[in-house]
Amino acid sequence: MPELPEVEALAAYLRERAVGRRVERVDVSAISALKTFDPPLSATHGLTITGAGRHGKFLDIELGDLHLVIHLARAGWLHYRDALPDTLLKPGSGPIALRVRLDDGSGFDLTEAGTRKKLSAYLVTDVNQVPGIARLGPDALGLDLAGLTELLRPLNSQIKGVLRDQQVLSGIGNAYSDEILHVARLSPYARADRLTPEQLESLHSAIQQVLTEALERSVGQKAATLKSEKRAGLRVHGRTGQPCPVCGDTVREVSFADSSLQYCPTCQTGGKPLADRRLSKLLR
Repeated sequence: MPELPEVEALAAYLRERAVGRRVERVDVSAISALKTFDPPLSATHGLTITGAGRHGKFLDIELGDLHLVIHLARAGWLHYRDALPDTLLKPGSGPIALRVRLDDGSGFDLTEAGTRKKLSAYLVTDVNQVPGIARLGPDALGLDLAGLTELLRPLNSQIKGVLRDQQVLSGIGNAYSDEILHVARLSPYARADRLTPEQLESLHSAIQQVLTEALERSVGQKAATLKSEKRAGLRVHGRTGQPCPVCGDTVREVSFADSSLQYCPTCQTGGKPLADRRLSKLLR
């Protein structure tokens, strides 16, 4: 899933490539992706793209007083093309959910792989009309140590889940939460409300370090290279069975919520492998 660094990089790419261009038309292939109807998508025709930004993991394409807001979900992506094909989109066929054609013949497709279609597009006059944005917690890069401490103190939950909860802290997903906890040398199962002042300081530092490094790698990349750039910079996420780059121990994996997490036992859990709690429940 695209997270804060990748969405910010996509916004930066659109600011460089698309701002100042006029929208010729917007076509929808996956009707389920469009979550609003007023104003209609036809209201974008003839408008100029005036900016592009980010709210957590939501991409915000500004068209004067209108905002085309995109959430790419787990398997969505933006593909920018210098010359879009002239053929019209066929509803319900292929991975393309939505296409934005610009006045110079360029534009971009929003695509989604797989069968679980979660990509969402909203055309609104105020970004807070998007339910997911209205519920967002503070941006992960915008909190100082005191703010993070205050945020986590009342949360009786595992820190892995807290970092992924967009209503608590926005912008971090499955991959970067693994990376942050590895850098902070924290167990994914550690309770947020029981972190010591030293652990909170390490966590805050890790959030800043991991996300800033990822932004530096990502911003300036073309949309087509962002995914590979993200994978290349990961220390433990997606590297089950490989040696930890810090200590050489084997990176392990356990199920967590609706996905899985990766961690290093030596760096994060005192050398002890974590129990796979979802599997344990199935075996009862």
